[in-house]
Amino acid sequence: MLKNFFTMDKKSLKQTWKKLWHFIWEDNSIWSWIVNIILAFVLIKFIVYPGIGFALGTSYPIVAVVSNSMEHNSLNFDDWWNVKISQYSQYNITKQDFNDFVLKNGFNKGDIIILKGSSPADLEVGNIIVFKTYRPDPIIHRIVKKWKESNNYYFQTKGDNNNLSINFEERISEESIIGKSLFKVPYLGYIKIWFVGLLNFFIK
Repeated sequence: MLKNFFTMDKKSLKQTWKKLWHFIWEDNSIWSWIVNIILAFVLIKFIVYPGIGFALGTSYPIVAVVSNSMEHNSLNFDDWWNVKISQYSQYNITKQDFNDFVLKNGFNKGDIIILKGSSPADLEVGNIIVFKTYRPDPIIHRIVKKWKESNNYYFQTKGDNNNLSINFEERISEESIIGKSLFKVPYLGYIKIWFVGLLNFFIK
């Protein structure tokens, strides 16, 4: 009798699993879609994202660009540099220097930037870093100056599309830096921007 009980329980469990599998992967109902969205969010938030962060050595391996401060306004590099040359000459950054920088043509609002953790000693002028400020969202700008005080490194950044550094980025401490950019994925960040905008609309 005990054997039959466990056999029936196993069958029941198998049937339940088959129904659940069908509901998640094959059912086209609205509830199935909602469950799929929730599962995808949980998977990305708690497994995929932390896994990528661990591999790249930063707690923020992927960031969405939410401002226009790094855009080059569709100008080619030569035309953009002719407009900006005076802004970078004060940092002794030449056209050739900038031409060798990562993402020399900047990036756009809505792009996604992949980050990697980096020690302060390895960061260089021209690197694009993400750092924390008093603002809710981290800032992603390019290093234009680096110096050392009392065995600690400090950095100044500027958005490629900005005329000047903002006051909070004139002296960035090591502890504020989240990571440096590796490459961009165009426009995929609009998913986050639209979602946050929609969420704010309903909250208000």
